[in-house]
Amino acid sequence: MNAPNFDIFCRVVDNYGDAGVCWRLARQLATLGCGTRLWIDDLSVLARLAPEVDPAHELQSIQGVQIGAWHAAKHAQAPAQGVVIEAFACDLPPGYADTMATRDCLWINLEYLSAESWVEGCHGLPSLQASGIPKYFFFPGFSPATGGLLREGDLSIRRQQAQAQDRRTRLQALTGLPAHELPAPGLVMLLFCYPDAPWAGLQAALAQRDTPTWLLTPGAAPSGLCSQGSLRVLPIPFVPQARFDELLWCCDLNFVRGEDSLVRALWTGSPLVWQIYRQADDAHLDKLDAWLGRAHWPAPARALTRAWNRRDNAGVQQALPQALAADAWSAWQSRSREWSQELSGYADLAQNLLNFCQNRRRKS
Repeated sequence: MNAPNFDIFCRVVDNYGDAGVCWRLARQLATLGCGTRLWIDDLSVLARLAPEVDPAHELQSIQGVQIGAWHAAKHAQAPAQGVVIEAFACDLPPGYADTMATRDCLWINLEYLSAESWVEGCHGLPSLQASGIPKYFFFPGFSPATGGLLREGDLSIRRQQAQAQDRRTRLQALTGLPAHELPAPGLVMLLFCYPDAPWAGLQAALAQRDTPTWLLTPGAAPSGLCSQGSLRVLPIPFVPQARFDELLWCCDLNFVRGEDSLVRALWTGSPLVWQIYRQADDAHLDKLDAWLGRAHWPAPARALTRAWNRRDNAGVQQALPQALAADAWSAWQSRSREWSQELSGYADLAQNLLNFCQNRRRKS
């Protein structure tokens, strides 16, 4: 069966995560032989992730993907016998949606990533729409009963090749910083967080360590965060998505935020602290606990992650030294490698999505 054409629709709700996931998925579908169009409502955000994108052009082709401004989709037709993806329950443009019934399309709602157990029971279920076209729920996740995680086939090989080279040399190539500003021997950490992260507790804990810690902050450090004691804060340039993996591979511990950065940090096989997107009534904390339940990390690492997401400076200051203590740190490193390898044994999200759509076609 020929690979279908895909139209992916993305609204940028906040930050870079929505655009990041959709851009990565679009590129992977293109490498699988699918004609792929990405319709997005904020080209300037996508341009930060992919500098080749020109925000002034409503239609352009980058890396095998056709990219279109959202409002231009009202003049487009859905791909005949193709697949239309609403990323994260965004509504389709009315003019475009009207063409779907006559084009024999599959309709997919790509949901947010979740580790909660109920996701496995809802993944792949249809929901009949007023137009008569069913919309299928597709859930990324951490088990074979979900849609899986985005991962390129050569990712592990690229990581091994990169990490065989000197770390300071790699960082200099990534950042353009002079050699005297790059990390000396010590612990290297990435801080990519939301503005409300309890960085003061992080700063206090790292400043008191006996050994040096280098804290890389892409774009700019949070206001007030500075070098202190054993801590060296190193602001570095914002890294485009295509090179973000290389930055993660340079670090011993990655503080990451949102969905796309979490998945990329998981593939490093190194310890990470995830700042989940904050929701009303602390609903995000239940999702965080479900994820920690799958991670099986040592207790200090779990305590640190919970404190980080509760904006608990005192908790972070207490938990971080415990998580970095020799035995706990070794256990955290070991489990991080183990879980990354376990997840790598499952099919990736792009391939699962393509298989799902082709199977639906065979049954129709």
